[in-house]
Amino acid sequence: LKSGIDILVGTPGRIKDHLQNSKLELSSVKHVVLDEVDHMLDMGFAEQVEEILGFAYKKGSENNPQTLLFSATCPRWVYDVAKKYMKDEYEQIDLIGKKTQRTATTVEHLAIQCRSSQRAGVLGDIIQVYSGSRGRTIVFCETKKEANELAMNASLKQDAQSLHGDIPQKQREITLKGFRNGVFEVLIATNVAARGLDIPEVDLVIQCSPPK
Repeated sequence: LKSGIDILVGTPGRIKDHLQNSKLELSSVKHVVLDEVDHMLDMGFAEQVEEILGFAYKKGSENNPQTLLFSATCPRWVYDVAKKYMKDEYEQIDLIGKKTQRTATTVEHLAIQCRSSQRAGVLGDIIQVYSGSRGRTIVFCETKKEANELAMNASLKQDAQSLHGDIPQKQREITLKGFRNGVFEVLIATNVAARGLDIPEVDLVIQCSPPK
């Protein structure tokens, strides 16, 4: 940063820290990219993002940065908030069109009803049948407690590890690396694992309950 850079990639909190500590100067920024813009402009990040953009944008100026927004989902409110940073003649590029409810045709979808007390046993059987002994499975849970309990449940025949917000970042990276490399077969996670994970060759994804 001290010697000057062309591109900066960062999370809102970290960028804000550098701005507040006078280690970062954004007045000459030419392009601003917000990835996962629906998430970035939602309650958790919106205030930080707006504060950061305030360093690069001047109201009514013709020389404001070009703004590029990317998102897999763009609800109406995203456009309404985004207009604050877009020029009047902004372009909207839709790569999905009317296929909003489509899923991959190569993926089979199953719904299984069972009591919560039976869930661990049913999970163990489903993983055995649909993923085999060496296939990779991701199981999504609502809570950290649930993820920990399932990961340690004897009903799962395969090696399993949990991933959630209480696990330190360094350990999360070690866990994900182990899952990618086949050290263990079942990753049991909360929605901390729902965005942006690149894990090839996952055979089975299980939602323990309908996602909210």
